[in-house]
Amino acid sequence: MKAVGYYQNQAIDHPESLIDLTLPDPTPGEYDLLVEVKAISVNPVDVKIRGGVAPTAGEAKVIGWDAAGVVRAVGSKVSLFKVGDRVWYAGSLTRPGTNSELHLVDERIAGRMPQSLDFAHAAALPLTAITAWELLFDRLQVLDNAAPSGNALLVIGAAGGVGSIMVQLARQLTGLTVIGTASRPETQAWVKELGAHHVIDHTRPLTEELKRIGVAQVEYVASLNQTEAHYAQIVEALAPQGKLALIDDPAQLDARPLKRKSISLHWEFMFTRSMFATADQIKQHQLLSRLANLIDAGVIRTTLAEHFGTINAANLKKAHALLESNKARGKIVLEGF
Repeated sequence: MKAVGYYQNQAIDHPESLIDLTLPDPTPGEYDLLVEVKAISVNPVDVKIRGGVAPTAGEAKVIGWDAAGVVRAVGSKVSLFKVGDRVWYAGSLTRPGTNSELHLVDERIAGRMPQSLDFAHAAALPLTAITAWELLFDRLQVLDNAAPSGNALLVIGAAGGVGSIMVQLARQLTGLTVIGTASRPETQAWVKELGAHHVIDHTRPLTEELKRIGVAQVEYVASLNQTEAHYAQIVEALAPQGKLALIDDPAQLDARPLKRKSISLHWEFMFTRSMFATADQIKQHQLLSRLANLIDAGVIRTTLAEHFGTINAANLKKAHALLESNKARGKIVLEGF
């Protein structure tokens, strides 16, 4: 099968940072789906792994964690899917990635694709949707109830992949006032279009920007990037007994400033369930199924923003470079081999 991977960690402009490969076809295990990958999307985790996780000596490492495709074979204990089903998922960090023609995924972390989307638009969503959903409902424990609550959610980095879906979920499925941050006119317009009640500029002090829109404090903060840079302002902006959840990796984070307000701190990592084979990992299958229904009902929209063409090393390098520039809006998708 065709695939894209690397033998050594290199800067993205290095000729061998990502290379086209030919690898053996994989064989499904008991709970596995063998998926013919039709489309993929590129996430910040792809960039982190490519730059910092070395392959086993002498072997190529294939990365990529978002995919939409067709089931071509199933393992002996598979019960949720059959050959020919169209599926979408975000895979597992402990297994080879989706930048390949054929890919294995545990059925318990895969879902049926929305009927209303093509493969490219579907591939844009799984990793960011799972992350946003788990952060909102599992970590922050926001009520999945659209009745007005009087509380507010601040989404820092709302124009990126996770933010683009979180803003929609929070606006459509909760009673929160949704405040997103973005710094450029085009990204601010994007966040507003996705449903944020307010958009503020995270290059300015967050508390000043909140006061500008008439908000004194917020009960929830979802910090999706640059948490370390915003941390003091986040603590100030949070109401007493508020909740902070993050997905990035600050070099250091002193939790002591949270004590005075009894603020709770939560991390979201969507690979936890698959990495540790948790007893509830099927929740990712369930949430992807519900999300597909929401998309087909027109409640949630895809966050595809850029289509970079065929799945190959040259196009993936361009996608990685754009992500590294921190200027991406929404999701970058590639389709077909």
